[in-house]
Amino acid sequence: MLIDRHGSSLLLIDMQERLLPAMDDAGRLLDNVVWMVRIAQRLSVPVSICEQNPKGLGATVQALRDLVPVQSIAPKMRFSCVTDGCLDTMTGLQRPQVVICGIEAHICVLQSALDLQSSGKQVFVAADCIASRDPSNRMVAIDRMRQHGVIVVSREMVAFEWLGAAGSDEFREISRTFLR
Repeated sequence: MLIDRHGSSLLLIDMQERLLPAMDDAGRLLDNVVWMVRIAQRLSVPVSICEQNPKGLGATVQALRDLVPVQSIAPKMRFSCVTDGCLDTMTGLQRPQVVICGIEAHICVLQSALDLQSSGKQVFVAADCIASRDPSNRMVAIDRMRQHGVIVVSREMVAFEWLGAAGSDEFREISRTFLR
């Protein structure tokens, strides 16, 4: 199955000020996630953000907060966004497909992806947009998600599936802005 921009949303998990610097290759991760958000917004794909214990771990990093309206950001205390209920009021998450980016891959990303999958969503995790402190934990999380039917993709796979075809002004703009 392909990712349909009219039937999907983008969910960012725990991309927070005090947590992000501890991740393996944090700079690249942030660049990739910002790239995903900007493409999603250009293609009118709703973007939501969950924050794990923001009082303790800080808010979402400024580079992402600047891109997303404050009403699209929800706090949580449970590791899974689903069991915490923070997704219940988020715009776009009623769509059947969810693309996930965030940290940590083996904790909050994994638990949220598995719970979304169990709730009947088609779940896609962008492998180049997730991280853990220890890269081996990221790989184990990817393997486990695959075992449970979560579809592992790359950010470019998401972008091209959202676009669907070449030749349009929209494709040319995104190609010039994001794919060079």
